[in-house]
Amino acid sequence: MRRTGQRVTLLASVVRAMAAAMPSAPRSDRSPAIDEPDAASPRSLGVGSGALLVVASMVGTGVFTTTGLLVRDLGSAPAVLVAWLIGGVAALAGALSYGELAAALPRNGGEYALLTRVYGPSVGPRLGFAAGLVSFVVGFAAPAAASTIAFGDYLRGAWPGLSMEASRVVGLGLLVGLGLLHARTTRHGTGFQNVTTALKVALLVAFIALGLPRGELARLTEGAPLADALARPSFAVGLVFVAYAYTGWNAAAYVAGETRAPGRNLPRALALGAAIVTLLYLGLNATFLAAAPAEALSGRVEVGEVAARGVFGPRAAQLVSALVAWGLVSNIGAFVVAGPRVLEVMGQDHPRLRALARRRAGGGPTWATALLVALAVVMALTASFDALLIYVGVLLSFFAAATVAGVFVLRRREPALARPYRVIAFPITPLVFLALSGWMIVFAVIERPVTAAWAGGTLALGVALHRWAR
Repeated sequence: MRRTGQRVTLLASVVRAMAAAMPSAPRSDRSPAIDEPDAASPRSLGVGSGALLVVASMVGTGVFTTTGLLVRDLGSAPAVLVAWLIGGVAALAGALSYGELAAALPRNGGEYALLTRVYGPSVGPRLGFAAGLVSFVVGFAAPAAASTIAFGDYLRGAWPGLSMEASRVVGLGLLVGLGLLHARTTRHGTGFQNVTTALKVALLVAFIALGLPRGELARLTEGAPLADALARPSFAVGLVFVAYAYTGWNAAAYVAGETRAPGRNLPRALALGAAIVTLLYLGLNATFLAAAPAEALSGRVEVGEVAARGVFGPRAAQLVSALVAWGLVSNIGAFVVAGPRVLEVMGQDHPRLRALARRRAGGGPTWATALLVALAVVMALTASFDALLIYVGVLLSFFAAATVAGVFVLRRREPALARPYRVIAFPITPLVFLALSGWMIVFAVIERPVTAAWAGGTLALGVALHRWAR
């Protein structure tokens, strides 16, 4: 335990050092009126906590299950790595763009708060309310339920003698316990979240450091020529899967109202979290590809176990299961932290939802957290979230693209607004994200028109509920 504590302390120091090395914004642009802390949600989170929240939100099961499908569809190890690199570039471009908006408008709620303000009084409230509804249900409650079920599955993989019923009970107990912790105390909840996430990163780094040298690095260049693989339609499909694995790069924006010195710390937390995960994903996928032949990985969902068995031996499956199960603890915690903040801000703005804005002194939003946990428990017990996951990528990509486009809109609508941070390489950075997101959305609509219809229906429902909530 002493060594573990030393590693966590060392990792936290590295995160703080990386944050300090990032460029800071001019202090003269800071808006004192916006930076005043809210008595209900004091600004207690630093850049390290924000970055770790991003990491916890992003790293779930996706990176351990996607690469086998990419190997099958692309037939090229370099193309697989390029797909993960493009996903990281898109996530970093989105994070930098969100940084400008969140630093200028540091309020909890993510897309709900940003879209409501950016697009003006006629369009903004309706678009923001629909985004808040979608992000709460599709972006937080459903993934929390999916991660809870996955936690039970991987727990059985780590301890084969555990029954399915017992593992499901443990998973639901973890979900409820995290909800109680984060609703009761933000201080201890943040501390627990930081420790579990730091340990997760440390374990992944150890997996890469020990596994990659044992693999055959020549396998990283095997398969079809890179140009041929990139030209295949299957590469577009692969990018959609990769983009979903990168979901969560905007997590720090949901707690903008509780971040200290948001004009400086929010852009750093968003960019640092996305950069850390991009490096982890590239390292993990290089390890997977080097650990086993392409034919052994092709089409396999449990690619992490296959790779670990290739470099660590026959008992490696239990090792990977334990690693993923531990990682899901912080993953579920991140959903429980960020999701209720959306409903909390919506409750502050709409009288009929006022109860969702209540929070106890020193704690998180009480009823909003309870609602997210209850909804996630129902989804985990009934698996009704499967229908949501079909169109989750389209909806989340749409609202993320609308938010990044808001950088252009807000600069035009409010040129005098104090901007503590301006996105690097504007307008190239937001345009890169918009181009990649738009391409994926159009491709998804063409390939899955039913999915597009469900997404359109969800937007209409959000507008209708906004009228009721007013």
